[in-house]
Amino acid sequence: MSLIRPPRSSLDDLKPELVDLERRLFLRGSLSLGALTMLTGCNLVEGNSVDKALLAMSRWNDKVQAWLFDPNKLAQTYTRADITTPFPFNAYYGKSRAPAVDGAAYRLEVSGLVSDRKSWTVEELRALPQESQITRLICVEGWSAVGEWSGVRLGAFLDRIGADSRARYVGFKCADGYYSGIDMATARHPQTILALDFGGGALPREYGYPMRLRMPTKLGFKNAKHIAALFVTNDYPGGYWEDKGYNWFSGS
Repeated sequence: MSLIRPPRSSLDDLKPELVDLERRLFLRGSLSLGALTMLTGCNLVEGNSVDKALLAMSRWNDKVQAWLFDPNKLAQTYTRADITTPFPFNAYYGKSRAPAVDGAAYRLEVSGLVSDRKSWTVEELRALPQESQITRLICVEGWSAVGEWSGVRLGAFLDRIGADSRARYVGFKCADGYYSGIDMATARHPQTILALDFGGGALPREYGYPMRLRMPTKLGFKNAKHIAALFVTNDYPGGYWEDKGYNWFSGS
């Protein structure tokens, strides 16, 4: 696929570092008294045992959230009157750096534990049964917004490509360098879709053209945009923010 990457501004250059700093300050500021007792003797500097303890706590939270997750419980839906206008843009870069993907040349790469590894064009994806939802996207930064999304149910797509029913994860690689992964139960949740449309038309560039993941049961950063490749695996896939310390499951 062909990408156009506008020059980075100085603010765009700093955004990943600023977000990472904000994350660390938030996590350390929210440590409970019990957690601080566990960390007695540690100094709060980068790369020390505090980060390791936070990672262990996050992984424990992952297990608890996965155990509590109900694959049949639906997230709240809304009406068109509830839609947020304008819908916010959010990424680890500025809006001007959102990749311009050539839809005509686009091919979704499929790999891993599947029986059919053919690549998919936008037209082929649109020819599959489409579903729509008006749901709320909740950002880890504290804001939320309601939008209308349409696309292919991910569970149905996994069946179409012959995904191993025993596999644990579905991972995603994106045209902007982003990557993420979700557990199989969430992948097969009835509201998890590969969104091709937003607000009744093709996804705008800034919201993830030509395709993004849309899951109202997960925090916003799990909803990968500009998806270029999908793979099914039993190996933990990590994620762009998850590998920097964000909670991996990050959902209800």
